[in-house]
Amino acid sequence: MMARAGTAPDGASATVRLSSLDWPPFSGEGLPNRGLTTAIVERTLARAGLSAEVTFLPWQRAVATGLKAPGHAGYFPEYRTAASQAQCLLSAPIGSSPLGFAERVAAPVTWRSLGDLAGRRIGTVRGYVNTDSFDRAAADGTLTVEPAVDDAANLRKLAAGRLDMAVIDANVLAHLLSADPDLRPLRAGLRFNARLLEDKSLHVCFRPGPEGETLRRRFDRALAQDRPDSMLQASRPAPER
Repeated sequence: MMARAGTAPDGASATVRLSSLDWPPFSGEGLPNRGLTTAIVERTLARAGLSAEVTFLPWQRAVATGLKAPGHAGYFPEYRTAASQAQCLLSAPIGSSPLGFAERVAAPVTWRSLGDLAGRRIGTVRGYVNTDSFDRAAADGTLTVEPAVDDAANLRKLAAGRLDMAVIDANVLAHLLSADPDLRPLRAGLRFNARLLEDKSLHVCFRPGPEGETLRRRFDRALAQDRPDSMLQASRPAPER
């Protein structure tokens, strides 16, 4: 499951191969330190006496590679959901993700429960899990969802009036609208909805099995000595009361 680049004292290989995706500001090849969560993962593995080899891929490939490709030990970042718990050995949290909706400033959406969003056109990203309740409502037809290839595509559709809302992390929205030159012109017309879906914890998904369990144990022990960077909390909106 891990690259043969030396052996750690407890038998786990010293180089841990993980997959991830371009999901700024959390992860991405072109980001400083390759993203906030990448920096945390690499620092934590180093504290555990291991090194990280991270490959950035489109999300669905990142998941498949982390779980099935020879030599890989897992992928990150992953939410804790029923689906991820069924296929992963999830690490302790490496950060958090305030998950909610982008909306148009000129067409704000007020809602208290997911049922209030019936009939709204909601953008999602193909292959992403959201919350268990949202995904169930999308699967049974209560919610009308339109999957896109990535968050940027959803924001363009939202700005053009082809969506009413788009599921997105607040940090990702802020980063894309400030750093992506193609999306920056949309900044004045889009914002994060006042109500969160959920403040999701982020994890490394280690591949199930004895080696994965050993890795998770070592990772969690090292992480407990070096808590996730407070920058992960930046731009978190206050949830509506």
